[in-house]
Amino acid sequence: MSTPNSSLRAARMGLLMSQDDFARALREAGQRTGEPNDASKRLVQRWEAGVSTSPRPAYARALEAVTGLPIEVLGFTTPVPQDRVAADGNGGHDLGTSPTGIAAVHGSPIAQPTPRGNYSGVWLSRYEYVSSGRGNDVFTGLHYVVILQHGARLTVRSLPGSSDSPLMMDLTIDGNVVTGTWTEQTAPDGYYRGARYHGAIQMLAEPTGRRFTGKWVGFGKEMDVNTGPWELLFQDASTNKATLDRYNQRPE
Repeated sequence: MSTPNSSLRAARMGLLMSQDDFARALREAGQRTGEPNDASKRLVQRWEAGVSTSPRPAYARALEAVTGLPIEVLGFTTPVPQDRVAADGNGGHDLGTSPTGIAAVHGSPIAQPTPRGNYSGVWLSRYEYVSSGRGNDVFTGLHYVVILQHGARLTVRSLPGSSDSPLMMDLTIDGNVVTGTWTEQTAPDGYYRGARYHGAIQMLAEPTGRRFTGKWVGFGKEMDVNTGPWELLFQDASTNKATLDRYNQRPE
């Protein structure tokens, strides 16, 4: 069975685009760069369903242009050169999933993490950090984020209107233990002048399923290792457009 591409779906929903809107944006991006494409709602559906996992280079470049994210972060494998793509029912847009089975060591399947609930929805992300360049003052970063869950994987993307510093997290949940990575692209005209920061995070899911709390770790401007508290607070289980529009603003 195909594994849905939650990363791409989260990125699209974070842009507040329907599948039709997203396909149109991809076509427009292709026109702007001189690489016209035939992106359609059907193609976006195939990508998000995991039926097609390796977009052709022209589509990959359009995807990166529209989302501002590298193709690997969008849940795809490396694009295949155009002359190696076999035609399929959609005009050879991309390749399908491979028929490989579950990875194994000495014939035994690798144990998969165990999720405890469904955490999809809109959450408030709040973390604290110390700015050494501003007198070691403590600052708080706030974002409204969309969490999409597929099995033990949690894909987290910030809503564009909630902050001028886009945030993404890719997490795995095992029972009540949440582990993963985070990346934040700071605002070009902000204090950090568009710097890209990333690191690791570990959290615990409270029994209510309405709060994750833990700590982040990452590198500072002087290449020192920093850490601080981070929490995710549940806001709404819906991810429809009306809900996302309501939260597409800066948290108070």
